[in-house]
Amino acid sequence: MTTARNDLELIGLTKRYGDATAVAGIELRIAGGSYCCLLGPSGCGKTSTLRMIAGHEVPTEGHVVLSGREITHLSPAERGTAMMFQSYALFPHLSVLDNVAFSARMKGQPKAQRDARARELLELVHMTPYAARLPAALSGGQQQRVALARALMMQPRVLLLDEPLSALDPFLRVRMRAELKRWHRELGMSFVHVTHSQEEAMALADLVVVMNQGRIEQAGAPREVFERPRTEFVARFIGAHNVMETPAGKVAVRCDRVLVGRSEGTSATGGSAMPATVIDVEYQGSQVLVHLGADTGSELDDAAGPDWTAAMSDSQFHASPLSPGDRATMQWREADVHVLEA
Repeated sequence: MTTARNDLELIGLTKRYGDATAVAGIELRIAGGSYCCLLGPSGCGKTSTLRMIAGHEVPTEGHVVLSGREITHLSPAERGTAMMFQSYALFPHLSVLDNVAFSARMKGQPKAQRDARARELLELVHMTPYAARLPAALSGGQQQRVALARALMMQPRVLLLDEPLSALDPFLRVRMRAELKRWHRELGMSFVHVTHSQEEAMALADLVVVMNQGRIEQAGAPREVFERPRTEFVARFIGAHNVMETPAGKVAVRCDRVLVGRSEGTSATGGSAMPATVIDVEYQGSQVLVHLGADTGSELDDAAGPDWTAAMSDSQFHASPLSPGDRATMQWREADVHVLEA
């Protein structure tokens, strides 16, 4: 059973490259057994953070503590973590079984013992029938499974995943998300997973950490981060929110809580309403996204792009369809307004 002794703590963790700060003194505790996603745009510091946890980057300042033990300056092999690289980095001349067993071989473990453990891990990732194949004979999803088994060979307390699904096609990505959740549940260890995909983070994590410019903007359960973004950056990056300026400051309203009607219509929400102009309509099957711009009464500037988006059901939209250039009214309930921090 995983206990609090397996917590991973980042204390004042900082990484600078010359004058550029990649990670700016972050503080984070990841409870033992958690699935944590570090989420953010390119250059936000999430991969540098993962590499400092793994021991592949040396922090400029701060500490990495695992199970109450300082591991900041230990080698990758000594710290109780294992990293699954984005490129998989399998040895092309070794079989699947020998790839998985490689780290144990380097530590001098007897062949029978290491092969037995490698076969257990191949069973876990459903790759037993492929044990004798070379990596070139495997699909991308199969190579990923082998890379995961190899990372688990030394029984780490924390598994680190660097954008593990980014190279897969959309259908396989969804399947592999389900597999990652299964492996996490069966293994009981902490997973720390770097991604730029909001959908991936929401589907997998019980702790989502949104990063921006080397800092943590918000950390919390997926629903908390989605329902109550703390800052304008989080609201915009997580998506599905409209950010609006009001006398009380900036607020966010979820896209699916906005009703859009023709400008001559009456308010159906009993709340706030605002004139707008339809910029684009995007059909997505079960829903239609209506992209809107501020209604200034002047000719629409398409180059400026949309200011807001309303997510409407297919039936709701087609009951009174809208087209680009139409004048419209956005409406929402006051209960759906979430005030953002300055």
